[in-house]
Amino acid sequence: MPEGPEIRKAADAVEKALKDREVLDISFAFETLEGYEDILTGATVTGVDTKGKAMLTRFDNGYTIYSHNQLYGKWMIRNAYNYPKTNRQLRLAIHNEKKSALLYSASDIEVLRDEEVPDHPFIRKVGPDILSETVTKEQLRERYTSKRFFRRRWTTLLLDQSFVAGIGNYLRSEILFLAGIHPSLRPTDSTPQQIAKAAEATITLMEQSYRYKGITVDPDIAERMKAEGKTRTQYRHWVFRRSFQPCHICRTKIEKIEAGNRRLYYCPTCQAL
Repeated sequence: MPEGPEIRKAADAVEKALKDREVLDISFAFETLEGYEDILTGATVTGVDTKGKAMLTRFDNGYTIYSHNQLYGKWMIRNAYNYPKTNRQLRLAIHNEKKSALLYSASDIEVLRDEEVPDHPFIRKVGPDILSETVTKEQLRERYTSKRFFRRRWTTLLLDQSFVAGIGNYLRSEILFLAGIHPSLRPTDSTPQQIAKAAEATITLMEQSYRYKGITVDPDIAERMKAEGKTRTQYRHWVFRRSFQPCHICRTKIEKIEAGNRRLYYCPTCQAL
Protein backbone atom coordinates (compact mmCIF):
# COMPACT_ATOMS: atom_id res chain seq x y z
CA MET A 1 0.00 0.00 0.00
CA PRO A 2 1.37 3.45 -0.82
CA GLU A 3 2.29 5.48 2.25
CA GLY A 4 2.03 9.19 2.98
CA PRO A 5 5.02 10.30 0.84
CA GLU A 6 3.74 8.40 -2.21
CA ILE A 7 0.24 9.88 -1.85
CA ARG A 8 1.69 13.39 -1.48
CA LYS A 9 3.71 12.83 -4.68
CA ALA A 10 0.56 11.71 -6.49
CA ALA A 11 -1.31 14.75 -5.16
CA ASP A 12 1.45 17.03 -6.49
CA ALA A 13 1.03 15.52 -9.95
CA VAL A 14 -2.77 15.81 -9.87
CA GLU A 15 -2.55 19.40 -8.63
CA LYS A 16 -0.04 20.36 -11.33
CA ALA A 17 -2.39 18.98 -14.00
CA LEU A 18 -5.64 20.42 -12.66
CA LYS A 19 -5.11 23.46 -10.43
CA ASP A 20 -6.59 26.77 -11.62
CA ARG A 21 -8.10 25.12 -14.69
CA GLU A 22 -11.78 24.69 -15.51
CA VAL A 23 -13.12 21.14 -15.59
CA LEU A 24 -14.43 20.43 -19.08
CA ASP A 25 -15.61 16.93 -18.28
CA ILE A 26 -15.70 14.62 -15.27
CA SER A 27 -16.95 11.07 -14.91
CA PHE A 28 -17.37 8.63 -12.04
CA ALA A 29 -17.58 4.84 -12.32
CA PHE A 30 -20.05 4.60 -9.45
CA GLU A 31 -23.76 5.26 -10.09
CA THR A 32 -24.17 6.92 -6.69
CA LEU A 33 -21.75 9.68 -7.79
CA GLU A 34 -22.97 10.26 -11.33
CA GLY A 35 -25.26 13.07 -10.16
CA TYR A 36 -22.20 15.13 -9.27
CA GLU A 37 -20.84 15.11 -12.82
CA ASP A 38 -23.01 18.06 -13.90
CA ILE A 39 -22.28 19.89 -10.63
CA LEU A 40 -18.49 19.68 -11.02
CA THR A 41 -18.31 20.24 -14.79
CA GLY A 42 -17.40 23.88 -15.34
CA ALA A 43 -15.94 24.28 -11.84
CA THR A 44 -12.28 25.17 -11.32
CA VAL A 45 -9.91 23.02 -9.25
CA THR A 46 -8.43 25.18 -6.48
CA GLY A 47 -5.98 22.67 -5.02
CA VAL A 48 -5.26 19.10 -3.98
CA ASP A 49 -4.60 18.33 -0.31
CA THR A 50 -3.64 15.14 1.46
CA LYS A 51 -4.52 13.76 4.86
CA GLY A 52 -2.35 10.74 5.37
CA LYS A 53 -3.28 8.29 2.62
CA ALA A 54 -6.41 10.21 1.60
CA MET A 55 -6.54 12.86 -1.12
CA LEU A 56 -8.85 15.89 -1.23
CA THR A 57 -9.42 17.51 -4.63
CA ARG A 58 -11.06 20.89 -4.02
CA PHE A 59 -13.26 22.93 -6.38
CA ASP A 60 -14.27 26.60 -6.39
CA ASN A 61 -17.99 25.81 -6.14
CA GLY A 62 -17.76 24.46 -2.60
CA TYR A 63 -17.28 20.76 -3.32
CA THR A 64 -14.41 18.38 -2.58
CA ILE A 65 -13.69 14.91 -3.96
CA TYR A 66 -12.40 12.58 -1.24
CA SER A 67 -10.43 9.59 -2.53
CA HIS A 68 -8.38 6.91 -0.85
CA ASN A 69 -6.11 4.73 -2.99
CA GLN A 70 -6.20 1.84 -0.50
CA LEU A 71 -4.06 -1.04 -1.79
CA TYR A 72 -4.46 -0.89 -5.55
CA GLY A 73 -5.53 2.65 -6.46
CA LYS A 74 -3.32 4.59 -8.87
CA TRP A 75 -3.49 8.08 -10.37
CA MET A 76 -2.28 8.61 -13.93
CA ILE A 77 -1.78 12.02 -15.55
CA ARG A 78 -2.12 12.13 -19.33
CA ASN A 79 -2.65 14.62 -22.11
CA ALA A 80 -6.36 15.37 -22.40
CA TYR A 81 -8.42 12.25 -23.22
CA ASN A 82 -5.30 10.20 -23.96
CA TYR A 83 -6.15 7.05 -22.03
CA PRO A 84 -3.37 4.53 -21.28
CA LYS A 85 -3.54 0.88 -22.22
CA THR A 86 -4.18 -0.86 -18.91
CA ASN A 87 -6.25 -3.67 -17.42
CA ARG A 88 -7.09 -1.46 -14.45
CA GLN A 89 -10.65 -0.20 -14.01
CA LEU A 90 -11.12 3.56 -14.40
CA ARG A 91 -12.95 4.94 -11.34
CA LEU A 92 -12.65 8.72 -11.79
CA ALA A 93 -11.64 10.91 -14.74
CA ILE A 94 -11.18 14.68 -14.57
CA HIS A 95 -10.45 16.48 -17.83
CA ASN A 96 -9.49 20.04 -18.70
CA GLU A 97 -8.34 21.49 -22.02
CA LYS A 98 -4.77 20.23 -21.54
CA LYS A 99 -4.68 17.32 -19.10
CA SER A 100 -6.64 14.36 -17.79
CA ALA A 101 -6.24 13.09 -14.23
CA LEU A 102 -7.32 9.43 -14.13
CA LEU A 103 -7.84 7.38 -10.97
CA TYR A 104 -7.76 3.64 -11.50
CA SER A 105 -8.69 0.71 -9.25
CA ALA A 106 -9.67 2.79 -6.19
CA SER A 107 -13.04 1.98 -4.62
CA ASP A 108 -13.16 4.64 -1.88
CA ILE A 109 -14.38 7.85 -3.59
CA GLU A 110 -16.89 10.38 -2.27
CA VAL A 111 -18.06 13.89 -3.14
CA LEU A 112 -18.54 16.19 -0.15
CA ARG A 113 -19.50 19.77 0.51
CA ASP A 114 -16.48 21.61 1.88
CA GLU A 115 -18.10 21.97 5.29
CA GLU A 116 -18.65 18.18 5.43
CA VAL A 117 -14.98 17.29 4.95
CA PRO A 118 -13.88 17.71 8.61
CA ASP A 119 -16.66 15.33 9.71
CA HIS A 120 -15.81 12.58 7.24
CA PRO A 121 -15.13 9.41 9.31
CA PHE A 122 -11.53 9.04 8.11
CA ILE A 123 -10.64 12.74 8.19
CA ARG A 124 -12.19 13.17 11.64
CA LYS A 125 -10.08 10.48 13.28
CA VAL A 126 -6.78 10.73 11.35
CA GLY A 127 -3.74 12.16 13.11
CA PRO A 128 -1.42 15.00 12.03
CA ASP A 129 -0.08 14.93 8.46
CA ILE A 130 3.58 15.89 8.43
CA LEU A 131 3.67 16.57 4.68
CA SER A 132 0.60 18.81 4.61
CA GLU A 133 0.66 20.48 8.02
CA THR A 134 3.18 22.12 10.31
CA VAL A 135 4.11 19.44 12.85
CA THR A 136 6.99 19.92 15.30
CA LYS A 137 9.15 17.40 17.13
CA GLU A 138 7.83 18.78 20.42
CA GLN A 139 4.25 18.13 19.35
CA LEU A 140 5.09 14.56 18.41
CA ARG A 141 6.93 13.94 21.71
CA GLU A 142 3.84 15.10 23.58
CA ARG A 143 1.69 12.85 21.42
CA TYR A 144 3.91 9.81 21.99
CA THR A 145 3.76 10.24 25.77
CA SER A 146 0.05 11.10 26.03
CA LYS A 147 -2.27 8.83 28.02
CA ARG A 148 -4.03 7.87 24.80
CA PHE A 149 -0.94 6.35 23.21
CA PHE A 150 1.96 5.78 25.60
CA ARG A 151 1.00 2.24 26.70
CA ARG A 152 0.53 0.88 23.20
CA ARG A 153 3.28 -1.11 21.52
CA TRP A 154 5.28 0.95 19.03
CA THR A 155 4.75 -1.63 16.27
CA THR A 156 0.97 -1.22 16.30
CA LEU A 157 0.95 2.45 17.27
CA LEU A 158 2.96 3.61 14.27
CA LEU A 159 0.50 1.97 11.86
CA ASP A 160 -2.50 3.60 13.54
CA GLN A 161 -3.56 6.46 11.26
CA SER A 162 -5.17 8.25 14.20
CA PHE A 163 -1.68 8.50 15.72
CA VAL A 164 0.27 10.03 12.82
CA ALA A 165 -1.15 10.10 9.30
CA GLY A 166 0.63 8.41 6.43
CA ILE A 167 2.97 6.00 8.24
CA GLY A 168 2.94 2.53 6.73
CA ASN A 169 4.99 -0.61 6.92
CA TYR A 170 8.34 0.58 5.57
CA LEU A 171 8.30 3.84 7.54
CA ARG A 172 7.45 1.91 10.72
CA SER A 173 10.61 -0.20 10.49
CA GLU A 174 12.75 2.78 9.52
CA ILE A 175 11.52 5.04 12.35
CA LEU A 176 12.15 2.38 14.99
CA PHE A 177 15.63 1.76 13.60
CA LEU A 178 16.73 5.40 13.66
CA ALA A 179 15.29 5.80 17.15
CA GLY A 180 17.09 2.68 18.39
CA ILE A 181 13.84 1.18 19.68
CA HIS A 182 13.37 -2.57 19.98
CA PRO A 183 10.09 -3.78 18.37
CA SER A 184 8.78 -5.18 21.65
CA LEU A 185 8.75 -1.80 23.44
CA ARG A 186 6.06 0.79 24.11
CA PRO A 187 6.57 4.53 24.50
CA THR A 188 6.21 4.08 28.25
CA ASP A 189 9.12 1.58 28.18
CA SER A 190 11.33 3.90 26.11
CA THR A 191 13.85 6.44 27.34
CA PRO A 192 13.30 10.18 26.79
CA GLN A 193 16.18 10.05 24.32
CA GLN A 194 14.49 7.30 22.31
CA ILE A 195 11.20 9.18 22.24
CA ALA A 196 12.99 12.35 21.10
CA LYS A 197 14.74 10.36 18.36
CA ALA A 198 11.45 8.78 17.30
CA ALA A 199 9.85 12.22 16.97
CA GLU A 200 12.75 13.48 14.89
CA ALA A 201 12.87 10.34 12.75
CA THR A 202 9.14 10.47 12.06
CA ILE A 203 9.49 13.94 10.55
CA THR A 204 12.83 13.53 8.78
CA LEU A 205 12.04 10.13 7.25
CA MET A 206 8.62 11.24 6.01
CA GLU A 207 10.14 14.33 4.41
CA GLN A 208 13.16 12.46 3.00
CA SER A 209 11.01 9.70 1.53
CA TYR A 210 8.87 12.35 -0.16
CA ARG A 211 11.90 14.26 -1.45
CA TYR A 212 13.92 11.22 -2.59
CA LYS A 213 11.10 9.07 -4.02
CA GLY A 214 10.91 6.51 -1.22
CA ILE A 215 14.59 6.37 -0.24
CA THR A 216 14.97 6.52 3.54
CA VAL A 217 18.61 5.53 4.01
CA ASP A 218 21.22 8.30 4.15
CA PRO A 219 21.42 9.62 0.55
CA ASP A 220 25.23 9.32 0.56
CA ILE A 221 24.96 5.61 1.40
CA ALA A 222 22.38 5.15 -1.33
CA GLU A 223 24.58 6.87 -3.93
CA ARG A 224 27.62 4.82 -2.94
CA MET A 225 25.75 1.52 -3.10
CA LYS A 226 24.12 2.48 -6.39
CA ALA A 227 27.58 3.19 -7.84
CA GLU A 228 28.67 -0.27 -6.63
CA GLY A 229 25.90 -1.83 -8.71
CA LYS A 230 23.52 -2.61 -5.86
CA THR A 231 19.81 -2.84 -6.63
CA ARG A 232 17.29 -0.27 -5.42
CA THR A 233 15.93 -2.81 -2.94
CA GLN A 234 19.41 -3.18 -1.45
CA TYR A 235 20.14 0.54 -1.06
CA ARG A 236 16.69 2.10 -0.53
CA HIS A 237 16.20 1.58 3.22
CA TRP A 238 18.08 1.27 6.50
CA VAL A 239 16.44 -2.06 7.44
CA PHE A 240 13.16 -2.61 5.57
CA ARG A 241 13.30 -5.61 3.20
CA ARG A 242 16.97 -6.13 4.10
CA SER A 243 16.74 -9.35 6.13
CA PHE A 244 20.07 -11.19 6.42
CA GLN A 245 21.92 -8.21 4.93
CA PRO A 246 24.43 -6.27 7.08
CA CYS A 247 23.26 -3.23 9.01
CA HIS A 248 24.59 -0.02 7.46
CA ILE A 249 25.78 1.09 10.92
CA CYS A 250 27.11 -1.97 12.79
CA ARG A 251 27.17 -4.73 10.11
CA THR A 252 24.94 -7.04 12.18
CA LYS A 253 22.56 -9.01 9.99
CA ILE A 254 19.08 -7.48 9.80
CA GLU A 255 16.28 -9.67 11.15
CA LYS A 256 12.70 -10.01 9.97
CA ILE A 257 9.74 -10.70 12.28
CA GLU A 258 5.94 -10.50 12.17
CA ALA A 259 4.32 -7.63 14.06
CA GLY A 260 0.60 -6.97 13.77
CA ASN A 261 0.39 -9.58 10.99
CA ARG A 262 2.82 -7.54 8.90
CA ARG A 263 6.53 -7.91 8.34
CA LEU A 264 8.92 -5.77 10.35
CA TYR A 265 12.69 -5.50 10.04
CA TYR A 266 15.17 -4.45 12.71
CA CYS A 267 18.81 -4.57 13.75
CA PRO A 268 19.28 -6.67 16.92
CA THR A 269 22.37 -4.65 17.84
CA CYS A 270 21.31 -1.05 17.09
CA GLN A 271 17.86 -1.78 18.54
CA ALA A 272 18.87 -4.01 21.42
CA LEU A 273 16.69 -4.20 24.51
